[in-house]
Amino acid sequence: MLVHPWDAPRDDDEWRDWLGSHDFGQLAVNGPPGEPPHVQPLHFAFDAARGAHGEVVTHLARPNPLWSALEADPVVLLSVVDDYVYVPGPWQAAPEGPPEHGVPTSFYAAVQLRCHARVVDDPGEKADLLNRQVGHFQPDGGSARAAAGEAPYGRLLSGIRGLRLEVTGVRAKFKYAGKRTEEVRDRIAVGLAERAGPRDAGARAHLARRGGI
Repeated sequence: MLVHPWDAPRDDDEWRDWLGSHDFGQLAVNGPPGEPPHVQPLHFAFDAARGAHGEVVTHLARPNPLWSALEADPVVLLSVVDDYVYVPGPWQAAPEGPPEHGVPTSFYAAVQLRCHARVVDDPGEKADLLNRQVGHFQPDGGSARAAAGEAPYGRLLSGIRGLRLEVTGVRAKFKYAGKRTEEVRDRIAVGLAERAGPRDAGARAHLARRGGI
């Protein structure tokens, strides 16, 4: 992923705060020689306080074809993208030029976590991992805790394998008119507000936060 200086996060808190409210992504694992990578959509829980860059926990069904590739090469990439919108060319046109000469583009937020994966098969560890995930997605409770050998989830643990992903590197990008003038950013913000399509409000919030409008 290309990250221009004007699209880079201002500090680690920016991408961490964004990732804290985005917990669905795609896990890319190197495939065997001559084959494309395995790409698995999944929910996950990110814990910024564990390790140098944080830790991700998740789980998948035991029959998933990803496991053999993961065991052959534990270096993986977790990609999360959201708040993406299409920006029409006239919105981006230079003030001194005709609107039809504006260049259309995409706005988006993206975080890519390079990770070292560890497969979790111990029933007790899997139960702990599941409880961490449920605690993230259901902070107010409502579900029984998982425990090895105990109802209601103990007998189901054999059907899954857990994953702990130690984050070893981060690439983040917030592409929201960072190199445009204030006048152009204001025009884009008005366009997003008037269009009011899916994700337009989120993109406009990024534009305002990063562009100072």
